[in-house]
This record gives sequence, C-alpha cells and structure tokens, in this order.
Amino acid sequence: MVTLKEVAEICGVSATTVSNVINGKEKTSEETRQRILQVVEETGYKPNIIAKGLRSKKSRTIAIIAEDLAQFTSPTIIESIMENCEKLDYRVVVHNLRLYDRWQDTWYRREDEYNAVIAPVIRDVMSAQIDGVIYVAGHARVVKTFNNNFNLPVVMCYAFSESADIPSVVIDDEESAYEMVTYLIGNGHRRIGFIGGRIDNIHTAQRLAGYQKAMFEQGLLFDPKLVYYGDWSRRSGYDGARKLLEQDVTALFGISDLMTGGIYDFLYEKNIRIGRDISVAGFDNEGISDFFRPRLTTTALPLREIGKRSAELLLHKLEESDEEEKTVSTVPQIIKIPCSMRVRDSVSKI
Repeated sequence: MVTLKEVAEICGVSATTVSNVINGKEKTSEETRQRILQVVEETGYKPNIIAKGLRSKKSRTIAIIAEDLAQFTSPTIIESIMENCEKLDYRVVVHNLRLYDRWQDTWYRREDEYNAVIAPVIRDVMSAQIDGVIYVAGHARVVKTFNNNFNLPVVMCYAFSESADIPSVVIDDEESAYEMVTYLIGNGHRRIGFIGGRIDNIHTAQRLAGYQKAMFEQGLLFDPKLVYYGDWSRRSGYDGARKLLEQDVTALFGISDLMTGGIYDFLYEKNIRIGRDISVAGFDNEGISDFFRPRLTTTALPLREIGKRSAELLLHKLEESDEEEKTVSTVPQIIKIPCSMRVRDSVSKI
C-alpha cells in the first residue's frame, strides 16, 4: 500500500500538506491541490484508519446491535445504515443478538436472559474503540439498556428510548393505520374488522389508535367486538377472520401481512371471494404479499428511510464540533417515518 509520505514525495510537497488537502484543511494553490488529489486517485492511497483513530481518539467505526438479523425488517434497515455510513467513510461492525432465534417472540419477557446476551456485546463494543451505536430492534418496544450514563452516542432504531439523550427512529404506526382505514371507509365499508397482534404490543396499540381515529372522524362508533387480538402468526389471522365474520364485517384489516395470509386461508376455505364478497387489507408489504391472489392492498414500511435517518442522527452527533451548541431536552426525541399505501386488488367498493 502507498503511504502518505510516498504521495508527498511524488507531489514534491510535505506529508502535512497532503494530509491537510485530503482532509480539506489546507489553503494551498488550486494547482497543488489538484495534483495531490490526482496522485491520490492514481496510486489508490487510503488513509490509515487505525493510525488516524489513535491520533484523533476516534476510529470512524460504529456498531450496529441487531436484536435478530432474521427479522424481516432488519436486513433492509441495516443495509441502509451501512450505505449511509460508508458515504462519510465510517466503518460498520454488526452484532447479532439472535433473540428471536433463541426464544421466538417470548424473549422480551426474559429480562435476565436478555441481559446475559447483550452484556458481553456491550463490553465488546466499549473495548473496541467504537465511536457510536445504533440499536436495531425487531419490533417496537421501550429499550432500557441504554440511558443518559452510557459512554457512547446511541440511536434507537425501530424502538423507543426513555432517555432524552437517545433519539428514536420509528414508523408512524398510528397515521399509517389511519390512512388505510380511511381508505376502507371511503370505499363504503362501515363494519371493519381489526385483526391485531398481541394486546400489549406497541404496534398493535398504535395501529388500533389509527383505526379508532379514522372511525371517529367519519362518525362511526367504535365497536370492540370488531377487534381481535392475535400473536402475529398466520394461524391467528385465520382464527381472527373466523371470529370476526360472525360480526357481519364487510372488510378485514390485518395489521401484518403474515396474519393476513391466515385471513386469506380462512376465506378461501369458505369460498368467500376476496375483493368481491369481502375486502381485505394488510400491513408491512412483506415479500409474501406478492404471492397473494388477489393482490393485497397493504402498507409498505419505510425501512430504508428508517436506516438512513438513524445513520444521519448518529453521524451528526459524531461530526458536530465541541463548539457547536447542543440542544438540551428532557423529553426523548422521537422521529416518526410515514409508511405508504400499496393499493392493489383486495379492496372493493360496496
């Protein structure tokens, strides 16, 4: 590998001049600057990140701590984080806690086991000269692992923090559900079944709030008999459809595409034509929704934008100078990214 000193010798300038030009600090002639940049490109010179980190006490490396890479939301979010970090010459290391692989969807009730998994990861991060951390959750919840006393900048991604120092980037569940239910009402539906996840889940609560808001604004009374709580599985979508069809619904809103697959299963068994006899809407725009027939009207998650905003927030924290005025707040910063509807063939007018 070509060294900084060798680039300087080729250009006939000092190593300090080369370093300053590369870092945008040197006020030298345009001819010299262009010559240095040309030689850097021709030789493929890359700064020694380790040496640079030792001098600046920064490694330009961030850690992503993912609850589980197998969660369908995680790969796209993480790829977007990495892409945006690389644009500013930051390296990324990824730690996979494998929480869902270990304990399926029951791990968040296992505080001791969770701490036993994350504690060694945090020790690794703290000992590796990492500049900051992005925590990528598998579903929305309040993460208490990081607080105001944590020694590194942190951004919470797809989850919430209790700390005013730790911003959170999440999807706008309530507004997105509101948009979908408003669309169903606009197509003439008044009795709309809501098939949710677990009753204590943040996604379920916020999407139900959006459902209720849309009903209220259209002058429709909320009927709790039209709400079914499942467990995010395909089977719970099947059971929810069977239960709610007894309530004479004209539309079913499954708040995950996986559960909506169960809705389709039940309706096909009963020879009820989706998009004709009954309307169905989903949420997530997950890959499986491409295989539904008729094509599913659903809501696409802004996963790339969530990753991008999370990276921007952390990199801004890392790049801001000591002299830059920092906003002091006692309320956690929550950035909600809107979803987008995908109108297809499973909803019809009545």
